[in-house]
Amino acid sequence: MTKALIGCIADDFTGATDLANMLVRGGMRTVQTIGVPAAGTEIEADALVVALKSRTIPAAEAVAQSLEALEWLRAQGCKQFLFKYCSTFDSTDEGNIGPVADALLDALKDDFTIACPAFPENGRTIFRGNLFVGDVLLNESGMENHPLTPMTDPNLVRVLQRQTKSKVGLIRYDTIMKGADAVRARIAELRKEGVRLAIADAVSDADLYVLGDACADLKLITGGSGIALGLPKNFGQLADAAHAADLPKIEGKSVVLAGSASKATNAQVAEWRESKPSFRVEPMALSRGEPVVEKAIAFAQQHADQPVLIYATSTPDEVKTVQKELGVEKAGHLVEQALASIARGLRDLGVRKFVVAGGETSGAVVQALDVATLRIGPQIDPGVPATQSIGDEPLALALKSGNFGTTDFFAKALKTLDGAV
Repeated sequence: MTKALIGCIADDFTGATDLANMLVRGGMRTVQTIGVPAAGTEIEADALVVALKSRTIPAAEAVAQSLEALEWLRAQGCKQFLFKYCSTFDSTDEGNIGPVADALLDALKDDFTIACPAFPENGRTIFRGNLFVGDVLLNESGMENHPLTPMTDPNLVRVLQRQTKSKVGLIRYDTIMKGADAVRARIAELRKEGVRLAIADAVSDADLYVLGDACADLKLITGGSGIALGLPKNFGQLADAAHAADLPKIEGKSVVLAGSASKATNAQVAEWRESKPSFRVEPMALSRGEPVVEKAIAFAQQHADQPVLIYATSTPDEVKTVQKELGVEKAGHLVEQALASIARGLRDLGVRKFVVAGGETSGAVVQALDVATLRIGPQIDPGVPATQSIGDEPLALALKSGNFGTTDFFAKALKTLDGAV
């Protein structure tokens, strides 16, 4: 049985598939688990990704879950570990990035790691420690209005330092431009200075490959999915690398479920609604106890000859209005559970292919569908692969982070899920 080489811990579900996509692109056969598998569970793969739902829970709980995942991954024989979070560094002054990174370093008995959420292919770059989304700083990108983790400071050294008692440093772009040896020398300097966590600049994929090379000997790496680009080659020639993304075809009906309020998902919903059937899930109607779930399922049945979109996507102003009425936690929970119930109902009616937009929504849906493990397939858009559940009745799924994907993503995802080979 092939033992996994890289063990990854992701703080949300779509982030996990995003990361797994990068590893598959590097030729690693990759399996994602939904939560931490039971002790003794063994999975054959080159890379394993444990998907948690720990981004916005209390820091102590996120630490406990992450340590549990680490213990399971170590038992699988993994040689290196990666803690994956969002490419927009979604967090608060309490965590959870700093506390989890510290706890993982402690458990691995190591004294240094990098933090690099850069994903240049999707417009996330870091320059002199400042995170850019496209051409604007993080705090001007719309992330400053995030309902749970508003990002108002683009300087990641400052952001991370507020979350940890460890000393935070910086590996600047001009060092990275000189190559892996220069980065290794900088890491040695930072260690001597007592730095335990260092933000690493990256403005291109080439920078991520340099970092991957330079960090080959680190027990722990932290960052966004982009940091995984340069890791597979550190393990030499991999068996079946050319077929790492292969998935069998799954027959059955399809549906699109959208719960994200991000700009990208709003645009994708608007594009779909111009010419295709859609049903909106209204949070206030849910709060009044109206049979929204039943109506959504009936709507899908009425359009059984084609995929439909069932969405709760709203503008930032609409989100704020609903949250003011219901509270942030209740509003989000109502929508997630409604979409999860709709997914379960549609599965029972023969739907086998699901496109889901939004990290929290994706987590709720895969749990509702009793999905425990996913095999990762070909890329649909940067950061979003096709996946299949592992089991007697496999499902095809595309789990998309809210901010990812082109405007026509839903149609492309359905096409990929229909034609996966």
